[in-house]
Amino acid sequence: MRPSRRAPDELRAVTLERGVVKYAEGSCLVRFGDTHVLVTATLEDRLPPWLKGQGRGWVTAEYGMLPRATLERTRREASAGKQNGRTVEIQRLIGRALRTTVDLVALGERQITVDCDVLQADGGTRTASITGAWVALADCLAWMKTRNMVKGDVLRDHVAAVSCGIYNGTPVLDLDYAEDSEAETDANFVMTGDGRIIEVQGTAEKTPFSQDEFLALMALAKKGIARLCDLQKMAVA
Repeated sequence: MRPSRRAPDELRAVTLERGVVKYAEGSCLVRFGDTHVLVTATLEDRLPPWLKGQGRGWVTAEYGMLPRATLERTRREASAGKQNGRTVEIQRLIGRALRTTVDLVALGERQITVDCDVLQADGGTRTASITGAWVALADCLAWMKTRNMVKGDVLRDHVAAVSCGIYNGTPVLDLDYAEDSEAETDANFVMTGDGRIIEVQGTAEKTPFSQDEFLALMALAKKGIARLCDLQKMAVA
């Protein structure tokens, strides 16, 4: 039995609330159970120096966790003077995931920066961030389209992410903290709406896992991501 009493293939309650920040070109408050992330997308008429003059744009991401997003207060990274390795890894993952489905040439010589701020953490903050980031990005591009700044389909597909793991010997979908902290294996899957893989991160925490177990996790992830993409479609409809 899972601590949450969910079925092995059951997501937490997921909501995607759009337009929650007045000034941002796109925004989304995403909730995966008790994990809540505020995502904003900001359009800027600037590019990284190495991209100037190439006739294409860029999508990048920043990620952070508020001090009391967790059970005990976490020191702000700004007070330490640098980001930790986990933060850098996650924001690079979010940026990579979003760029795979954006036509950067059609975007033009502009940059969209997606900020993911974790308000409350209960496992799966990176997967919730990616799923909500797609909604904020879609809204930003829709904002641009209504102003004739872009033409055609700049966003080519959906992107969503979910965690899976082996808990008490059973493959399960969408781990919360209680499961993640005790799982024998945990993995994060990032996929497109048509089921193609963008990135897989998998780790054996206690005992190595077999190929069959990995395929079971993959099957759970595909099912979960298909559901998340359906929720994205309903959110932006």
